[in-house]
Amino acid sequence: MKNQKLWIVISGFMGFCAVALGAFGAHALGDRISAEMMTIYKTGILYQMIHSVAMLAVSLSKKKELYKSNAMFLTGIILFSVSLYVYAVTGNVTFAMSAPVGGVFFMIGWLLIMYEGIKSVDKETEEPIT
Repeated sequence: MKNQKLWIVISGFMGFCAVALGAFGAHALGDRISAEMMTIYKTGILYQMIHSVAMLAVSLSKKKELYKSNAMFLTGIILFSVSLYVYAVTGNVTFAMSAPVGGVFFMIGWLLIMYEGIKSVDKETEEPIT
């Protein structure tokens, strides 16, 4: 139960940050960075929000087996979204280099959900021994 509460808090915090950073981008960065960089920034926001909601859904499912996917999603947010924010604001391409690695973490998280789903379907179709 403790892990569930922690993941709910982390999910909420990541969602909050996505909204706050989105507002910051729209109001503070709008005329300070190019349209191309704003698109990159918005991509970071989109992926952070999607994976914040995914982490919340996993947390509310109460399936501890899925918490590994939350760890992958959180790592993906840090490596993908944050690197895009920093790149969009600074223009330093070094920061953007971790984005593909973050994308891989997102994909691993989704694969873990698929794997657990397949495992649970198999368990449901097994006949009880009588």
